[in-house]
Amino acid sequence: MSSADVAAEFEGKRILVTGGLGFIGSSLARELVFAGADVVLVDSLAPTYGGNRFNIADIEDRVTVNVADIRDPATLPNLVRESDVVFNLAGQTSHLDSMRDPFTDLEINCRSQLALLEACRQNKPEATVVFAGTRQVYGRPQYLPVDERHPVVPVDVNGINKSAGEWYHLLYAQVYGLPVSVLRLTNTYGPRMRVRDARQTFLGKWLHALVTGDELVIFGDGTQRRDFTFVDDAVCAFLLAVRSERAKGEVFNLGDDRVVSLLELAELLIKLNGGGSFRLEPFPPDRLAIDIGDYYGDFRKASELLGWRPAVSLEDGLARSLAFYREHGRHYWDDA
Repeated sequence: MSSADVAAEFEGKRILVTGGLGFIGSSLARELVFAGADVVLVDSLAPTYGGNRFNIADIEDRVTVNVADIRDPATLPNLVRESDVVFNLAGQTSHLDSMRDPFTDLEINCRSQLALLEACRQNKPEATVVFAGTRQVYGRPQYLPVDERHPVVPVDVNGINKSAGEWYHLLYAQVYGLPVSVLRLTNTYGPRMRVRDARQTFLGKWLHALVTGDELVIFGDGTQRRDFTFVDDAVCAFLLAVRSERAKGEVFNLGDDRVVSLLELAELLIKLNGGGSFRLEPFPPDRLAIDIGDYYGDFRKASELLGWRPAVSLEDGLARSLAFYREHGRHYWDDA
C-alpha cells in the first residue's frame, strides 16, 4: 500500500505537523495536501535543524505555515484546538550536538514535547498524535534484529531526551487517554533531507559529497551494518498509525528487510551515481564514544498491527535521492 493510497483517507481532515518545514514533515504535508487535507505546518526554522522553505515550494500556497518555536506554550493551544491529527516531528536530531549542548537538546526534545501534550490535553484531547521517535533510544544493540522489547539504554544525551519524549507521550495516553502512538525511525533518507552536514544522518552528507564530486568518508572499517527507510515508506507508517485503532498507546520500530554494511552502501551509491570514491578514516574520539556499532530493526509489530511494510527498494530510493539533489541541490548546500 502506498502513502498516497493511505493519505486519501485524510481528505477534509485538519492536520497539524510540527517540524513541518523539515524533511519528513514536508513529505507528509505533500501527501496530505494532494489528498485534500487542511494542513498547518509549524517550524522554528532554526538554522541547524533541517527546516527549509524550499521543501514546500510546490505546495506553499496550499498549506498554512506558522514560523514559531513549540517550546513557547502560547504557540500551540489555538493550533491544536483546530486539529484532528497532530504529527509531532519537531526535534533536535544530532547526537553530537546533544553532547556539546545538552541543555538545548533537553529543551527541544523534552520541554517542547510536554508543551505540545499539555496543549492537546487542555484543548483537544481527542486529537490523534503520532510522535517521531528514534532507534537511538536503544543504544548499542544487545541482540539483532532489535525489537520493541529490547532494553532502552541510550549512549548519548539525544537518546535519553528522545526516550523521555516518548514516555511523555505514552504517559499522556495512559493517564489522560490521548490517542497517541510512537514510531521509532531508523536512517530515514530521501529527497528534502538535510545534506549539508550529518545532523540528520550520515547518508545525507554522502549524497552531498557524491553530487558535488567529493569523496565519501567512512569512519571505522566500514563493516558496520544498517537498515534504511525511504521517506515515502516512513510517511506511509505515520499515516497508518493514525488510521489504526490498534496503534494507540503503542511503540513501533520501522526498518527494512535489506541490511547492508557501510562499505556495501558506499559501493552501491557510487555505482548508482556513475562514479565516485570513498576512503576509510578512524573514528573521531567524540563520535567513537557514542557509536552504536551494528543496528537493524525488527519491524514485525508494525507489519502486524499497522499493515506496514517498506515498499521502496534501497536501489530505487538512493537513485531517486541522487536525482533530486542533482536537480535541486543548490537549495540544500552550505550557502542555501
